[in-house]
Formats: sequence, structure tokens, C-alpha cells
Amino acid sequence: MHSTGTVPQSAPAPAVVPAESPTVPVEDPHGDTGRHARRFGLPVATALVMGNIIGGGIFLLPASIAPFGTVSLVAFVVLTVGAIALALVFGRLAARDPRTGGPYVYAREAFGDFAGFLAAWSYWITTWVSNAALAVAAVGYLDVLIPVQGHRWTACLAALTLQWLPALANFAGTRYVGAVQLVSTVLKFVPLLLVAVGGLFFFDPDRLGPFNAGGHSAVGAVSASAALLLFSYLGVESAAVSAGEVKDARRNVGRATVIGTAGAALVYLLGTLSVFGTVPHDRLVTSTAPFSDAVNTMFGGSWGGTAVALAALVSMTGCLNGWTLLSAQTPYAAARDGLFPSAFSRRRRGVPTVGVGVTAVLASLLTTYNYLSGSGKVFEILVLVTTFTATVPYLLAAAAQIFHLVRGEDVDRTRLVRDAVVTAVAAAFSVWLMAGAGYAAVYQGVLFLFVGILVYAVMAARRQRRAA
Repeated sequence: MHSTGTVPQSAPAPAVVPAESPTVPVEDPHGDTGRHARRFGLPVATALVMGNIIGGGIFLLPASIAPFGTVSLVAFVVLTVGAIALALVFGRLAARDPRTGGPYVYAREAFGDFAGFLAAWSYWITTWVSNAALAVAAVGYLDVLIPVQGHRWTACLAALTLQWLPALANFAGTRYVGAVQLVSTVLKFVPLLLVAVGGLFFFDPDRLGPFNAGGHSAVGAVSASAALLLFSYLGVESAAVSAGEVKDARRNVGRATVIGTAGAALVYLLGTLSVFGTVPHDRLVTSTAPFSDAVNTMFGGSWGGTAVALAALVSMTGCLNGWTLLSAQTPYAAARDGLFPSAFSRRRRGVPTVGVGVTAVLASLLTTYNYLSGSGKVFEILVLVTTFTATVPYLLAAAAQIFHLVRGEDVDRTRLVRDAVVTAVAAAFSVWLMAGAGYAAVYQGVLFLFVGILVYAVMAARRQRRAA
């Protein structure tokens, strides 16, 4: 935002909420503002960040990265540094411009409509592909409770059901989205802390397996495993994307983002290390529910694994709930600026319902396609695609912060060096992850982006025709 504090004329000004009524919903000319629409405070905003970060990724990724060996733990440490750098960048950008949309708002305000559209389009792809990946991961834990993996159609139907239940919660309004997010975030910490802390008492170094099991160079193995691990950190931008629904967004978005990311990182590192040290490496490589296997190894029998599987389902459902909301927020912001079809700007009870519906349908189609294709690596394929598409808005957000720092307007001189270092780390981190996603993921991701360019051409032409 410019030093005068004004909002550019090409973007709508954020809605005003009276200070004496902190729970009054944001005024929205495109939808109603009934009692089901509420603004989030710091606890719910933090829960949104942690709930979206700690979702399906942590419960399945120990098995996904096991083929690389324990070198993937090094990738986790590097990834955590990069994720916190991104969190700090999002916090600074949100303090400058606390409107709903996150990377879309920052990229458009700094570089214009096309960059903003590219961020919105890439992030939107990330959200609905992530929903498909989360549903696939959740089915692996559902199978511990109810056998569904034995038949492709049964597993597909289970994944679709897990996608649509959170969508229905979103249709009920932001009041219920926040409640589900807070409860599911609290519940998921019980099994995670059980494995993360309790597993250290059962840790056996002989179960770790080789340091570099994949045959890559050490640097290549770190990059390749980090590309998979990024999926477990998607959601660091959650509070920024929903800034318009956060009370005192200039202050709370940054705090929620950093607290949520740091808390998730601690749980991740301890949890993954414990799983590696409790489940034998050859068994972990083929596991579909590694945390359940870890608890069963720790306590014997199957009751512990069943309890963890139930908690994992609660966690993933909460994560799907939050991601479904985020999947509609960025298209909503872009639609209000004329860069997405106007239908995406319609809101009901505080939720962009058209965006929620379209996202749920696309994620369902992608899920169905991947099950019908017969691929045994559905989760990994979807994760790598989201890795590439997520890095596009992340890189654009880091570039927007670099733009503001170099321009020198509205910059705190006392923290200029610190902000510059953090932003450089976030930018380098994004480029590194894009390279680590691999040729196949970059190829598929670029195809998604090119389709977006065609959509932008149509929307830009319609805008100019209306303005003429």
C-alpha cells in the first residue's frame, strides 16, 4: 500500500466494521450478512493456520518420504526455516494491506492485474487439488476403521464423501466454519503429541534405515523430499487469504501466521522423528497409516492405531473444512476486481458459496479421475502438482515485499535489514521448491497456468468492453 495509506482505485476498498461491534460481519454487497457470518479473532485465526497446515500431510507424509531415508529429516529442518520466513513475509504484507485475498491482493497491488490473476489462479488450483489429495490421504486412515481400500470404487466414494461434508459445513456459514476449525484443531493435537513426545521413549535408531536410501545425491534427496514435504506446510498463508474475516487484521494476521507456523513446525519435526524411530523402515515405506502403525508398535495390539486413525480423520476433516473456505476466498477477491467470473463474488452467510461449490466439484472430478486411472501413487502425484502451483503465489508475494522494500515507501527503516533478509530467504525458498517439484509436476503445473492465461484474456477483454 502507498505511503498515503490509500487503496488503489482499481481495487475495492475493504469493508468497514465498527470498532464497537467486533463480531459484526463484513459488509458485502454480493451476499447477505446474517447471524451466521462472523469475523475471526486471534485464536480462530491461529487455529485456521495450524488446522490447515496440520491436516492430512503430517499423517501420511512420513511414509511418503521414507523411501528417501533419514536425509528427509534434514529437508524438514530447511523447510521449517523457509516456512517461517514466508510466514513473516505474509504478516508484513497483511499489515500493509489487510484485505481478503492474500497473495492475490499483494501481487496485484504491486505488479498489476495480470500478476494478481496469476497468483489467484495458481492459488485456486492449489486449494482444490489439495482437497483431492487430502481426501485420498484420509481414506488410508478410514481403512483402519472401515475396510474401503480393497475396492477402487469404494475408496473413491469414501474420498468424495470426505470432500463434500466440509463443503456442506461451509455452506452453513463462517460461524460454523470457525467452530469446526477450532474443535478439530484441538482434537488433533492429542494423538500428534502422543506420538511426537511418547514416541521418543520407544525410539530405536536401528529402525531408521539408511541415511540416503533413494540413490540421489544428498542435495538432490533433500530437494526431492522437500517437494513432497511442502504439502505439509501448505496453509501458512491461511490467515492472510482470509484477512477480511479477521478482527484487527493488521495485527492479528501476522501474529496468527507466525504462531501457527511455528507450532505446526515443532509438532511436525518431533512427530516425523518419532515415527521414523518406532516403525521399521521397510514397513514404513509401504504404510498407508504410519501414525497408527507407530502407536501400535509403541503399545502393542491395534486399539492405539484405531484411536489415532479416528483422530486423523477428525484432523483431515477439519483441514478440508478450512481449505474449502480458502478455496473460495481468493476467487472471491479476484471476482470483485473483475478478474474472475462475477459468480465467484456471490456470498451467503459470509461464505462465497459459488466458489465453494465449484471447488468441491473440481476436486471431486480430479479425485475420481485419479482413482479410475489406477495409479498407485495418487497422493504423491497430487502433492507434487500442488507443490508447484503453491510456489507461484508464494514467489509473487515475496516479490511484492521486495518491491515495497526497494521502493522505500511505507517501510520501517529500523527493521529494513531484517525484513530484507527474511524476504530473500522466502524468495529463494520458493524457487528451490519449484525446482524440487520435478519435471513432471512442473509440466502439469505449467499446463494449468497456461489454461489460466486464456481465462485471463477473456476476462480482460470483457472488462475493457464494459469500460468503453
